Amino acid sequence: MSYTKLNFEDLLQKSEAELQELLRNKKMELFETRMKLKTMQLQDTSLVSKIRKDIARIKTAMRQKRGSDA
Repeated sequence: MSYTKLNFEDLLQKSEAELQELLRNKKMELFETRMKLKTMQLQDTSLVSKIRKDIARIKTAMRQKRGSDA
């Protein structure tokens, strides 16, 4: 599985609904990755922290969009 880091500027271009969907997908990916880690099926153990950072980027973009709309 190849991993590509999310770009923050690209996240700011997305709508609120797109960010919500992306967040949902990343949380599911994190869950699946943690299960693979526990069952010793995961080769790249740093993938868990990379996905967590992506989730933080998405949440930050959502917060920034809400703050600029107010």
